[in-house]
Amino acid sequence: MNYSENIRLAIGGLVEHKIRSFLTMLGIIFGVASVIAMLSIGEGAKREAIAKYQDLGVNNIIIREKKLSDTELEEVRAKFSQGLSLKDAKAIIEIVPDVTTIASQAEISTDVKYTDKSVKSTVIGVTANYLNMMNYKIGRGDFINDHHYNQKLKVCVLGAGVSGSLFGYDDPIGKMIKVEDQWLEVIGVLESKALFTETVGELAARDLNTDIFIPLSTFLNRFNRESALTGQVQQITAQVENSSKLVEASALIDEILKRHHFNNKDYNIVIPYELLKQEEKERQIYNFLLGAIAAISLLVGGIGIMNIMLATVMERTREIGTRRAIGARKSDIMHQFVTEAVAISIVGGIIGVFLGVTLSLTVSLFTEVSTYIRFYSIFIAFTFSVIVGISFGYLPAKNAANLNPVDSMRYE
Repeated sequence: MNYSENIRLAIGGLVEHKIRSFLTMLGIIFGVASVIAMLSIGEGAKREAIAKYQDLGVNNIIIREKKLSDTELEEVRAKFSQGLSLKDAKAIIEIVPDVTTIASQAEISTDVKYTDKSVKSTVIGVTANYLNMMNYKIGRGDFINDHHYNQKLKVCVLGAGVSGSLFGYDDPIGKMIKVEDQWLEVIGVLESKALFTETVGELAARDLNTDIFIPLSTFLNRFNRESALTGQVQQITAQVENSSKLVEASALIDEILKRHHFNNKDYNIVIPYELLKQEEKERQIYNFLLGAIAAISLLVGGIGIMNIMLATVMERTREIGTRRAIGARKSDIMHQFVTEAVAISIVGGIIGVFLGVTLSLTVSLFTEVSTYIRFYSIFIAFTFSVIVGISFGYLPAKNAANLNPVDSMRYE
């Protein structure tokens, strides 16, 4: 018997018993859909994590002022540490050979006003190289440059969120906003950033789109620190050319700061690249567990196929005996039943793929869970469903092929 005849008989058997065939497929359908949906959720979470750390700069070392109570700060300052400062940044760039660029920032949280509108914002004093180091992009206008910094000009760049809140759809470039008692000219607006909703080390979770950037020199000259105990700057970001040198460079930076701060640990060092690698490892385990749980559905579907196929063999015992009596070989009988099992798996797999893709898109559309469908997840799920069909269809097919023709024809 040729393969086309086997396929014709298999499809005929499925069509003849539509309800039973569909119920048999359900395990495969839900199994394939579960694998695709679970892996797409895992991939979406992975991409969100990567984007989050890329926003921090994967080749950056971030030195952040540690959050301490007023009592703890008084104790630290009594031990001669004045907190993070521009001197620390200068020492790092001069001493650490692997650091190519450095940027310092100071910040305060305050109200920002334009006409009768007011929004709460974080005003951040930065240097010109901050834009590229932290992967920001200008939507319109310009960013802070060396001229603004050297001349201590009263200019600012708005985050996309604060720009929308204060100016709506109007062009803010050239307009004046009031920060505390200072008037600042808007020279640029940043593109929207993904919400930074998780805390990484000492990096407080916040909406980056509500930040306002001004020259650090202007900030230090015109704005008072939130507390007399606060350091000169709140963050120093050091960029390393080669990511393989991050750990080594961070250890040297820590030694420099210990010496400058008289062994007072009033700062934290965050390496986004190391955190990214750690999170990627955790995501791999997470994806594996999700895939394994979903694969159980496929195994259950395979068991269902085997049970139905065994029942089918019993129902068609006389048919098998008749076919053997008129010349069908054992291999023909076996191929027929394996083909039926594979046909159930393929049809169920195709339906499962469409259901899984639809489910993934629905989850992303109606919830805050991000999903991303990769071709490999569809391929794995569909291939596994076919393998399940072959594996669990083999035993019933073998039983059918081994039936004695004479006994089969007598079977009632």
